[in-house]
Amino acid sequence: MHFRYNFRRMKILGIESSCDETAAAVVEDGVKILSNQIVSQVEIHARYGGVVPEVASRQHILSIIPILERAMLEAKVGWSDLNGVAVTNGPGLAGSLLVGANVAKAVAMARGLPLIGVNHLEGHIYANWLAGIKVTFPALCLIVSGGHSDLVLMRDHGDYYMLGRTRDDAAGEAFDKAARILGLGYPGGPAIDKAAREGAATIKLPRAWLKGSYDFSFSGVKTALLQLSEKGEIPNINDAAASFQEAVVEVLVTKTIEAAKEYRVRQILVAGGVASNKALRNRLIEKAGMPVVIPPPVLCTDNAAMIAACGYYRFMAGKTSNPDMDVIPSMKLA
Repeated sequence: MHFRYNFRRMKILGIESSCDETAAAVVEDGVKILSNQIVSQVEIHARYGGVVPEVASRQHILSIIPILERAMLEAKVGWSDLNGVAVTNGPGLAGSLLVGANVAKAVAMARGLPLIGVNHLEGHIYANWLAGIKVTFPALCLIVSGGHSDLVLMRDHGDYYMLGRTRDDAAGEAFDKAARILGLGYPGGPAIDKAAREGAATIKLPRAWLKGSYDFSFSGVKTALLQLSEKGEIPNINDAAASFQEAVVEVLVTKTIEAAKEYRVRQILVAGGVASNKALRNRLIEKAGMPVVIPPPVLCTDNAAMIAACGYYRFMAGKTSNPDMDVIPSMKLA
């Protein structure tokens, strides 16, 4: 197959459909967003209190072509202006991943463009390259989302070493469950963050430090909150939200800074939906003692610009995918 290259301005089309956001974007040279279109399914899944996989995949089918057209229109580019198609092929929901992957394959084959499979977690890391701040190595990446709480040492592009990960509930999952316990609705992260601003961390909740490890555990603090709720010992919902948020943020920040110092990194990068949490952002910047890069909130949650940015660096490293590329719902980063 003949590929077209334009090394003066490399434009990558990104497609993301790993969970319940259908997204498409065009990014230039891995750092400049030309378009970033996202269709969220939050209102649809809110009635169920969480993402329903079958519903999510059907919605992706309905949204993927319109969102692709909008991204191209916003970027003011034609198919001949593109240099590659990057798409999330894991981890995520199998049905959702297949929608984006199959559309990306079709576009790549029809237009003679390289196909670039992207790990969703790696994509979250590369959202930091879109934040307008130069990233320097080695860097420590804190990935915090609904399904992941990982500490990753990034020594260079594509060079990762996993320092720690969640042993049970990820931070985002814990926020969702806590919000359900407190009756704050879905999604839980923004709901807890909002309620916490009106409260004070006056309720004593446990922290799982897991000494000697950079792993995380948030099931204990969630269970403690549930027990207090069942006993009727939560007098103020906002205080409970603030106390729960404080317990999660304190562990995330403390372990991140400890790992950053031990491995003598030059920067801390934060990625994933929970990176939108204001308490986490402010605390890390205040306590780190070194540069902290955090993307704007729209680039913390699932989006295609981060996939296109990551795709650019993978493409420049010669890491393209075959047309028979499969989705891998349980894909690991390192």
